[in-house]
Amino acid sequence: MDYDVLVIGAGSAGLSAALTLGRCRRQVLLADGGAPRNAPSGGVHGFLTRDGVRPAKLLELGRAQLAPYPTVAVQELKITDLKKLTNGFRATGTTGQGHAWTGTTRRVLLATGVDDVLPALPGFRELWGSGVLHCPYCHGYEVRDQPLAVYGRGKAVVGLALLLTNWSNDLVVVTDGPGHLTPYHQQRLRQHGIGLRQEPVARLVGSATTGLRCVEFADGTYLERKALFLHAPQEQRSSLAAALGAQLNGKGAVWVDKNSQTSIPGLYAAGDTTPGQQQALIAAAEGSKAAICLNEALTKEQCA
Repeated sequence: MDYDVLVIGAGSAGLSAALTLGRCRRQVLLADGGAPRNAPSGGVHGFLTRDGVRPAKLLELGRAQLAPYPTVAVQELKITDLKKLTNGFRATGTTGQGHAWTGTTRRVLLATGVDDVLPALPGFRELWGSGVLHCPYCHGYEVRDQPLAVYGRGKAVVGLALLLTNWSNDLVVVTDGPGHLTPYHQQRLRQHGIGLRQEPVARLVGSATTGLRCVEFADGTYLERKALFLHAPQEQRSSLAAALGAQLNGKGAVWVDKNSQTSIPGLYAAGDTTPGQQQALIAAAEGSKAAICLNEALTKEQCA
């Protein structure tokens, strides 16, 4: 095998895993496939000792801290295929220069993350990470006491709106058409002073530098807001786990056991790829945990 562990994905989870594995003196290749999910965000918040750091800066610091470990290599590399071998995996992909690449590894850790599927309306993608936000724990404090919109339908949007009451008392749920809210849901919103607009949305008005100015409805009316929160559906950034037949949960996340291993022996996963809360700090912790489990599994194999 060329490597003990191939770590696919160089965000918080992947970098953390590579660091721990490097300290275990494991031969590691960290495949960096491109910008992380939080790249458009103005800062990574709630990350102990790095609160507010730019996402690119956090990754730069992480890569720099891998440099002292001679068994860890970082490469700009997009892995496109994994084949299960008797004693590991064969990986193929494309380098940052466009060259074909092939390598073998005893274990694989997927830290590829997810993509958010945003509404196909003008302004959502352009304002993503500035005026359109997904996580109150990551961004709520920065827009505290401001007029906020909460986009979505049904029980989920009510839950998100109620969660946001700790950051603002000026909230309006925007359902973009019929919200499918039960009388109980509507009563809960009224009880907490949360407004409700069920008109179809035409677009969001604002810019990435100034943030959201307002929500424009199809009838030409406006709702002035400083930010809009939504829980967007998500897709796996990589199909590698599914292609190998790994078990996914009902939301498409890659299932892992208590040792961070998927249903495919030797294939591990960490960070937003897996079920659970999504924050950079949590992803980093999960990467470290997966690395410890990987090292102990490899050691057990070696010492059998």
